[in-house]
Amino acid sequence: MRFLHPDGTPVHLAYCSNVHQAEDLAGIIAQLGAHAEPVRQRLGVGRLGIGLWLARTAVTELAADERALTILKAELAARGLETVTLNAFPYEGFHREVVKKDVYLPDWADPARLAYTLDCARVLAALLPDDARRGSVSTLPLAWRTPWPDERADTARRALVQLASGLAELESETGRRIRVGFEPEPGCVVETTTQAVREFADVDRDYLGVCLDACHLAVQFEEPGDALGRLADAGLPVVKLQASCAVEAPDPTDPRAHAALRDLAERRFLHQTRTVAEGAVVGVDDLPDALDGGGLPATGADSPWRTHFHAPLHAEPEPPLRTTTGALTGVLAGLLGGPTATCDHIEVETYTWSVLPRPPADLAAGIAAELAWARDRLTGLGLKEDHS
Repeated sequence: MRFLHPDGTPVHLAYCSNVHQAEDLAGIIAQLGAHAEPVRQRLGVGRLGIGLWLARTAVTELAADERALTILKAELAARGLETVTLNAFPYEGFHREVVKKDVYLPDWADPARLAYTLDCARVLAALLPDDARRGSVSTLPLAWRTPWPDERADTARRALVQLASGLAELESETGRRIRVGFEPEPGCVVETTTQAVREFADVDRDYLGVCLDACHLAVQFEEPGDALGRLADAGLPVVKLQASCAVEAPDPTDPRAHAALRDLAERRFLHQTRTVAEGAVVGVDDLPDALDGGGLPATGADSPWRTHFHAPLHAEPEPPLRTTTGALTGVLAGLLGGPTATCDHIEVETYTWSVLPRPPADLAAGIAAELAWARDRLTGLGLKEDHS
């Protein structure tokens, strides 16, 4: 879906296809018909944005075969779909039985990550609608925090210079600008916007910036206004917003909260969990560590626990749990509620539907409900839906 900000900026709203299990071109095309088109039909819109996740296998095929790219672009158009953003955080195997920390591999000290990201950018340049101003690609925040010795950090910095250079060459060749956003995430080399400002101080701002994930921001207890102000003061652009909510246990001493959290402690994805103790954010790397290992203080309602579990935007989890909807609405207001739009790509990224305690019988209906929720918030900020 497209919206128009009062300042005239076109704003794109999409949902991320990493919720679907497909890693080759045939599977991706199948998911467009099985999932994305039904979502569009349920929303009753003529055009739906889909943020594609293209695993390494699919990107290799598309980057090497112009005919394959033509087929995918035609399938998108035939189903009323458009792509202005790619999620290039997971490299492959995102729906394996156990993913956990493997999602951070290869990291930015590995040449494979640079090659994959540039291939994604090239594919996106070919998929962009003719009237799109630019495209965006989101990626991991350098690496998981350990091991990260100086030599690997230096290698990653050189890779970012090569990335910006490659994106500039791509724009020169195609006339399409693709920007890459690094996504701060709990447990990684870059967890917070403060660290993002430090680590990306010298990047080329024309092509590189941050992908702000509202769930991650909330888990790290960053206030939206402070975080956005920090990035703006540093001149670090928000290339893309991932509209997402974390799960919060308002009172970790409540036995009902522990029981509800245990239902979320599944084995596929990593669910980093944080709280605030003595004025500092403290945490553990996965939810079972908090529930079983005593790694987090449980001091009552003044120190809620927040866990990195992307919860559906429109629905509350099992009581007494709740979601960090307030953080997401604060980020939306900060980026789009002012006289100038400071982000034009928004991607709903709830990839956890299949690992919910009670997965929905109708996934398309759930995704459509999330997008409708986001649409209502955007129109509430004064954006007008573009039906053209």
